[in-house]
Amino acid sequence: MFGDLTKNDSLKFLEENAYGRLGCHAFGKTYVVPISFVYNDGMIYCHTHDGLKVRMMRNNPDVCFQVDSIDGMANWKSVIVQGNYKELEGKEKEKGLQALLNRKIPAMFSETMKLSPDWPFTTANYADIPGIVFSIEIKEITGKFEKANSAVRW
Repeated sequence: MFGDLTKNDSLKFLEENAYGRLGCHAFGKTYVVPISFVYNDGMIYCHTHDGLKVRMMRNNPDVCFQVDSIDGMANWKSVIVQGNYKELEGKEKEKGLQALLNRKIPAMFSETMKLSPDWPFTTANYADIPGIVFSIEIKEITGKFEKANSAVRW
């Protein structure tokens, strides 16, 4: 069976995941990179450091964000978001950091998920956490799925 996910199912899928792919376009290039994230209060929050993707998103804030789950060629789910990049400061940055610190994480995680050297513990002062926090405001969200049999449950 192949089909579309509802908007609510697509948003729920974002809530259940911690890794996605960020696509941006600027300077005549398209760039896609994996990134950890959290979906909270209608926004996608990410933490990163200055580099090519940040320079590209500052130049062109229109981004694409994709999350998938694949359990074989005939059992998968994918959600694509079209949205706007916004670099966060002050209280908005603190809100993004709090959401990232409170997210559910998998048992195995990457070094890039660590927000500070003491992670998963954090300082009370979010200004001590290095890096850039940004949000993606969702403008459009679509989702697709395929499941080979009724035994697979999404």
